Amino acid sequence: MLIDTYGRVATDLRVSLTDKCNLRCTYCMPEEGLQWLSKSELLSDDEIVRLIRIAVTRLGITEVRFTGGEPLLRPGLVGIIERCAQLEPRPRMSLTTNGIGLKRTAAALKAAGLDRVNVSLDTLRPDAFKTLTRRDRHKDVLEGLEAARDAGLTPVKVNTVLMPGLNDDEAPDLLAWAVENDYELRFIEQMPLDAQHGWKRDGMITAGDILTSLRTRFALTEEGSGERGSAPAERWVVDGGPHRVGVIASVTRPFCSACDRTRLTADGQVRTCLFAREETDLRAALRANDEDSAEGSDEEIARIWKLAMWGKKAGSGLDDPKFLQPDRPMSAIGG
Repeated sequence: MLIDTYGRVATDLRVSLTDKCNLRCTYCMPEEGLQWLSKSELLSDDEIVRLIRIAVTRLGITEVRFTGGEPLLRPGLVGIIERCAQLEPRPRMSLTTNGIGLKRTAAALKAAGLDRVNVSLDTLRPDAFKTLTRRDRHKDVLEGLEAARDAGLTPVKVNTVLMPGLNDDEAPDLLAWAVENDYELRFIEQMPLDAQHGWKRDGMITAGDILTSLRTRFALTEEGSGERGSAPAERWVVDGGPHRVGVIASVTRPFCSACDRTRLTADGQVRTCLFAREETDLRAALRANDEDSAEGSDEEIARIWKLAMWGKKAGSGLDDPKFLQPDRPMSAIGG
């Protein structure tokens, strides 16, 4: 098991497949992009599958989420999912994507064994989308969402970040649209993970702001605490059901005490928390020798991973006046 000193057990693995993205969202990276990892730094398809196999068969992982960057940019994505679907026990697998490539890949992803998707979409307005992402691809995302739903990658969850002066007035419209299209909408507070380190707490749209806005049009009934478990989103039943809306309040309502996640970057580093400044290198162990040797064995990799998770901190540290953002932005460490 991946247990820490606070008794939390990690069963959910987030795997970043690439640091590259085909959008330039203002809360994530600069318009010119970033210096991407070289091919030699990235884990190969075989290395990714091996680490997931170790996590599932030796460390108690039951859920795997593929992230990026933009994971649909990974050429071997379908093959990775297909191979992981053959593991025993089989993990549940999901994908977080900007949706641009989903129209052409949704059916293949489902056939390979992917269970569902989370799609990032911050606005219903094409002009606001272009401002937020610096790309004119709004229609592609909407078509990708439809393709995912039609392929059976359900429940299709839509992740939305509200930004002051850009889309902060859209919360009720977004929820009405999600209900109409049978998507589950989840608002995410903007987090200090931008490459520019320009995030400011006093400028963000909080969970309280979001709920106040939604209640101008909808009756929201909070789910019981037993329904949430270790899920990051607090959820509310919309107008009596069956639809629900979630809010992930990582900044103002942290949920660290119930965290069950471990994270693997595209270059093979274990991260115990999205906001951690420390990483533990698994890539070196993978490449030290073949898996039949003691140094590069599955047992040794599992031992390093367990040790990393044992040192997980109690919380994210966001409320500490001395908090510092991670050196690497969201695109490098995975969402």
